Amino acid sequence: MQLQVRLLHSDGGRRVVLVSAREGERFLGSALGEADNAEEAEDRARARLLASLQTTGNARQPRPAPAQTSRPSPPPPASEPATPTPTPALTQEQQPKPEPQPTSQQEASPEPTPMPEGLQEDPQDWSAELTHLDLQMRRLGWDRDREATYLQRSFGHPSRDRITVYADLIAYLQAIEALEPGCDPATVAVPLRRGDLLDQCNLLLLQLGWDGAMGRSFLEKHFGVSSRQQLKDADLLRFNMLLEEETLLRAAEQPGVPGS
Repeated sequence: MQLQVRLLHSDGGRRVVLVSAREGERFLGSALGEADNAEEAEDRARARLLASLQTTGNARQPRPAPAQTSRPSPPPPASEPATPTPTPALTQEQQPKPEPQPTSQQEASPEPTPMPEGLQEDPQDWSAELTHLDLQMRRLGWDRDREATYLQRSFGHPSRDRITVYADLIAYLQAIEALEPGCDPATVAVPLRRGDLLDQCNLLLLQLGWDGAMGRSFLEKHFGVSSRQQLKDADLLRFNMLLEEETLLRAAEQPGVPGS
Protein backbone atom coordinates (compact mmCIF):
# COMPACT_ATOMS: atom_id res chain seq x y z
CA MET A 1 0.00 0.00 0.00
CA GLN A 2 1.39 3.40 -1.02
CA LEU A 3 0.52 6.63 0.81
CA GLN A 4 0.46 10.04 -0.88
CA VAL A 5 0.62 13.22 1.23
CA ARG A 6 -0.51 16.70 0.09
CA LEU A 7 -0.61 19.98 1.98
CA LEU A 8 -4.04 21.31 1.00
CA HIS A 9 -4.43 24.44 3.07
CA SER A 10 -2.20 26.84 4.95
CA ASP A 11 -3.80 29.85 6.60
CA GLY A 12 -2.06 31.53 9.52
CA GLY A 13 -1.45 28.81 12.08
CA ARG A 14 -3.79 26.27 10.43
CA ARG A 15 -2.53 23.45 8.23
CA VAL A 16 -4.70 20.87 6.46
CA VAL A 17 -3.09 17.75 4.98
CA LEU A 18 -4.65 15.10 2.71
CA VAL A 19 -3.29 11.54 2.89
CA SER A 20 -4.42 9.10 0.18
CA ALA A 21 -3.84 5.35 -0.02
CA ARG A 22 -3.47 3.27 -3.17
CA GLU A 23 -2.63 -0.34 -3.88
CA GLY A 24 -1.28 -0.46 -7.39
CA GLU A 25 -3.87 1.28 -9.55
CA ARG A 26 -6.67 0.80 -6.99
CA PHE A 27 -7.69 3.77 -4.85
CA LEU A 28 -8.29 2.65 -1.26
CA GLY A 29 -9.34 5.88 0.45
CA SER A 30 -8.18 9.22 1.81
CA ALA A 31 -8.38 11.25 5.00
CA LEU A 32 -7.80 14.82 6.13
CA GLY A 33 -5.83 16.08 9.11
CA GLU A 34 -5.80 19.56 10.63
CA ALA A 35 -3.28 20.97 13.10
CA ASP A 36 -1.04 23.94 13.84
CA ASN A 37 1.83 22.44 11.82
CA ALA A 38 2.05 20.21 8.77
CA GLU A 39 3.73 17.28 10.57
CA GLU A 40 1.01 16.97 13.19
CA ALA A 41 -1.71 17.42 10.56
CA GLU A 42 -0.14 14.60 8.53
CA ASP A 43 -0.02 12.33 11.59
CA ARG A 44 -3.72 12.97 12.25
CA ALA A 45 -4.61 12.31 8.62
CA ARG A 46 -2.65 9.04 8.65
CA ALA A 47 -4.39 7.92 11.84
CA ARG A 48 -7.80 8.76 10.39
CA LEU A 49 -7.02 6.98 7.15
CA LEU A 50 -5.84 3.81 8.88
CA ALA A 51 -8.93 3.81 11.11
CA SER A 52 -11.15 4.31 8.08
CA LEU A 53 -9.44 1.53 6.11
CA GLN A 54 -9.77 -0.82 9.08
CA THR A 55 -13.47 -0.02 9.34
CA THR A 56 -14.16 -0.44 5.65
CA GLY A 57 -12.03 -3.57 5.55
CA ASN A 58 -13.95 -5.31 8.36
CA ALA A 59 -17.41 -3.94 8.99
CA ARG A 60 -17.99 -2.13 5.72
CA GLN A 61 -16.69 -4.39 2.99
CA PRO A 62 -18.47 -3.52 -0.26
CA ARG A 63 -20.84 -6.31 -0.96
CA PRO A 64 -21.94 -7.45 -4.41
CA ALA A 65 -25.56 -7.05 -5.29
CA PRO A 66 -27.55 -9.84 -3.59
CA ALA A 67 -28.41 -12.76 -5.83
CA GLN A 68 -32.09 -13.07 -6.56
CA THR A 69 -33.21 -16.15 -4.63
CA SER A 70 -36.93 -15.64 -4.79
CA ARG A 71 -38.86 -17.10 -7.66
CA PRO A 72 -39.02 -14.80 -10.68
CA SER A 73 -42.29 -12.95 -10.99
CA PRO A 74 -44.57 -14.62 -13.50
CA PRO A 75 -45.24 -12.64 -16.66
CA PRO A 76 -48.42 -10.56 -16.58
CA PRO A 77 -51.43 -12.53 -17.80
CA ALA A 78 -52.56 -11.90 -21.31
CA SER A 79 -55.48 -9.55 -21.55
CA GLU A 80 -58.82 -11.34 -21.70
CA PRO A 81 -61.05 -10.38 -24.59
CA ALA A 82 -64.00 -8.21 -23.58
CA THR A 83 -66.52 -10.63 -25.12
CA PRO A 84 -66.38 -14.35 -25.75
CA THR A 85 -66.77 -13.82 -29.48
CA PRO A 86 -64.07 -15.74 -31.34
CA THR A 87 -61.82 -13.01 -32.63
CA PRO A 88 -58.36 -13.59 -34.11
CA ALA A 89 -55.59 -13.63 -31.47
CA LEU A 90 -53.44 -10.50 -31.34
CA THR A 91 -49.83 -10.84 -32.34
CA GLN A 92 -47.11 -9.96 -29.83
CA GLU A 93 -46.55 -6.62 -31.54
CA GLN A 94 -50.25 -5.78 -31.27
CA GLN A 95 -50.52 -6.72 -27.59
CA PRO A 96 -50.81 -3.64 -25.32
CA LYS A 97 -47.53 -3.28 -23.40
CA PRO A 98 -47.84 -2.87 -19.62
CA GLU A 99 -46.18 0.10 -17.89
CA PRO A 100 -42.65 -0.78 -16.74
CA GLN A 101 -42.55 -1.62 -13.04
CA PRO A 102 -39.45 -1.51 -10.80
CA THR A 103 -38.06 -4.94 -10.12
CA SER A 104 -37.46 -6.25 -6.62
CA GLN A 105 -33.71 -6.06 -7.20
CA GLN A 106 -33.95 -2.36 -8.07
CA GLU A 107 -36.05 -1.67 -4.98
CA ALA A 108 -33.50 -3.44 -2.78
CA SER A 109 -30.44 -1.75 -4.29
CA PRO A 110 -28.01 -1.02 -1.43
CA GLU A 111 -26.16 1.80 -3.18
CA PRO A 112 -26.90 5.24 -1.65
CA THR A 113 -28.37 7.88 -3.91
CA PRO A 114 -25.73 10.54 -4.66
CA MET A 115 -26.40 14.04 -3.44
CA PRO A 116 -27.98 16.21 -6.14
CA GLU A 117 -25.76 18.93 -7.51
CA GLY A 118 -26.81 22.13 -9.18
CA LEU A 119 -25.70 22.11 -12.80
CA GLN A 120 -23.23 24.89 -13.56
CA GLU A 121 -22.06 25.37 -17.11
CA ASP A 122 -18.42 26.36 -17.43
CA PRO A 123 -17.75 29.56 -19.40
CA GLN A 124 -16.09 29.19 -22.78
CA ASP A 125 -13.93 32.30 -22.46
CA TRP A 126 -11.28 32.16 -19.72
CA SER A 127 -9.33 35.21 -20.90
CA ALA A 128 -10.34 37.41 -17.94
CA GLU A 129 -9.22 34.80 -15.41
CA LEU A 130 -5.92 34.21 -17.22
CA THR A 131 -5.23 37.94 -17.42
CA HIS A 132 -5.90 38.28 -13.71
CA LEU A 133 -3.58 35.34 -13.09
CA ASP A 134 -0.78 37.12 -14.99
CA LEU A 135 -1.29 40.18 -12.77
CA GLN A 136 -1.04 38.01 -9.67
CA MET A 137 2.21 36.50 -10.94
CA ARG A 138 3.67 40.00 -11.24
CA ARG A 139 2.50 40.80 -7.71
CA LEU A 140 4.22 37.69 -6.35
CA GLY A 141 7.34 38.31 -8.40
CA TRP A 142 7.15 34.86 -9.99
CA ASP A 143 8.54 34.07 -13.41
CA ARG A 144 7.48 31.12 -15.58
CA ASP A 145 9.91 28.76 -13.89
CA ARG A 146 8.61 29.54 -10.41
CA GLU A 147 5.03 29.18 -11.58
CA ALA A 148 5.96 25.86 -13.22
CA THR A 149 7.29 24.62 -9.87
CA TYR A 150 4.02 25.52 -8.18
CA LEU A 151 1.91 24.01 -10.96
CA GLN A 152 3.88 20.76 -10.78
CA ARG A 153 3.14 20.49 -7.05
CA SER A 154 -0.51 21.44 -7.52
CA PHE A 155 -1.55 19.52 -10.65
CA GLY A 156 1.30 17.19 -11.54
CA HIS A 157 2.33 19.18 -14.63
CA PRO A 158 4.30 22.43 -15.13
CA SER A 159 2.00 24.31 -17.54
CA ARG A 160 -1.20 26.24 -16.89
CA ASP A 161 -2.22 25.44 -20.48
CA ARG A 162 -2.90 21.88 -19.31
CA ILE A 163 -5.55 23.02 -16.83
CA THR A 164 -8.70 21.91 -18.63
CA VAL A 165 -11.27 22.16 -15.82
CA TYR A 166 -12.63 25.61 -15.05
CA ALA A 167 -13.09 24.79 -11.35
CA ASP A 168 -9.37 23.90 -11.13
CA LEU A 169 -8.44 27.20 -12.73
CA ILE A 170 -10.56 29.12 -10.20
CA ALA A 171 -9.10 27.12 -7.31
CA TYR A 172 -5.61 27.87 -8.65
CA LEU A 173 -6.35 31.57 -8.97
CA GLN A 174 -7.83 31.77 -5.47
CA ALA A 175 -4.78 30.05 -4.02
CA ILE A 176 -2.44 32.45 -5.85
CA GLU A 177 -4.40 35.47 -4.57
CA ALA A 178 -3.87 34.31 -0.98
CA LEU A 179 -0.07 34.08 -1.30
CA GLU A 180 2.36 36.75 -0.15
CA PRO A 181 4.85 38.42 -2.54
CA GLY A 182 8.24 36.74 -2.61
CA CYS A 183 6.98 33.41 -1.22
CA ASP A 184 8.64 30.14 -2.21
CA PRO A 185 6.54 28.11 -4.71
CA ALA A 186 8.20 24.92 -3.46
CA THR A 187 6.78 25.22 0.07
CA VAL A 188 3.56 27.27 0.03
CA ALA A 189 0.15 25.56 0.22
CA VAL A 190 -1.24 24.14 -3.01
CA PRO A 191 -4.81 24.95 -4.12
CA LEU A 192 -7.81 22.93 -3.10
CA ARG A 193 -9.02 20.96 -6.13
CA ARG A 194 -12.78 20.85 -6.08
CA GLY A 195 -13.00 17.63 -8.04
CA ASP A 196 -10.81 15.85 -5.48
CA LEU A 197 -12.92 17.23 -2.63
CA LEU A 198 -16.16 16.07 -4.26
CA ASP A 199 -14.73 12.61 -4.95
CA GLN A 200 -13.66 12.29 -1.33
CA CYS A 201 -17.08 13.53 -0.19
CA ASN A 202 -18.81 10.84 -2.28
CA LEU A 203 -16.54 8.18 -0.81
CA LEU A 204 -17.31 9.29 2.75
CA LEU A 205 -21.06 9.29 2.07
CA LEU A 206 -20.72 5.77 0.67
CA GLN A 207 -18.85 4.63 3.79
CA LEU A 208 -21.62 6.08 5.96
CA GLY A 209 -24.30 4.46 3.82
CA TRP A 210 -26.13 7.78 3.46
CA ASP A 211 -28.44 8.56 0.58
CA GLY A 212 -28.92 12.01 -0.94
CA ALA A 213 -31.58 13.05 1.57
CA MET A 214 -29.42 12.20 4.59
CA GLY A 215 -26.38 13.96 3.14
CA ARG A 216 -28.47 17.02 2.30
CA SER A 217 -29.90 17.12 5.84
CA PHE A 218 -26.39 16.98 7.31
CA LEU A 219 -25.30 19.75 4.94
CA GLU A 220 -28.24 21.98 5.87
CA LYS A 221 -27.62 21.41 9.58
CA HIS A 222 -24.00 22.54 9.49
CA PHE A 223 -23.91 25.03 6.61
CA GLY A 224 -27.50 26.12 5.96
CA VAL A 225 -27.40 25.17 2.26
CA SER A 226 -28.97 22.30 0.34
CA SER A 227 -26.27 21.65 -2.30
CA ARG A 228 -22.52 21.19 -2.17
CA GLN A 229 -22.23 23.50 -5.18
CA GLN A 230 -23.23 26.35 -2.86
CA LEU A 231 -20.13 25.75 -0.72
CA LYS A 232 -16.80 27.41 -1.30
CA ASP A 233 -13.82 25.09 -1.54
CA ALA A 234 -12.74 25.80 2.06
CA ASP A 235 -16.28 25.03 3.30
CA LEU A 236 -16.40 21.86 1.22
CA LEU A 237 -13.13 20.81 2.86
CA ARG A 238 -14.70 21.46 6.27
CA PHE A 239 -17.78 19.44 5.25
CA ASN A 240 -15.54 16.48 4.37
CA MET A 241 -13.81 16.72 7.73
CA LEU A 242 -17.17 16.63 9.50
CA LEU A 243 -18.12 13.54 7.49
CA GLU A 244 -14.83 11.90 8.49
CA GLU A 245 -15.56 12.61 12.14
CA GLU A 246 -18.98 11.05 11.66
CA THR A 247 -17.45 7.87 10.18
CA LEU A 248 -15.06 7.57 13.13
CA LEU A 249 -17.93 8.06 15.61
CA ARG A 250 -19.96 5.38 13.85
CA ALA A 251 -17.00 3.00 13.98
CA ALA A 252 -16.45 3.67 17.70
CA GLU A 253 -20.13 3.09 18.48
CA GLN A 254 -20.21 -0.34 16.81
CA PRO A 255 -20.25 -3.04 19.52
CA GLY A 256 -17.54 -5.65 19.34
CA VAL A 257 -18.63 -8.96 17.87
CA PRO A 258 -16.97 -12.05 19.42
CA GLY A 259 -14.95 -14.01 16.94
CA SER A 260 -14.91 -11.20 14.38
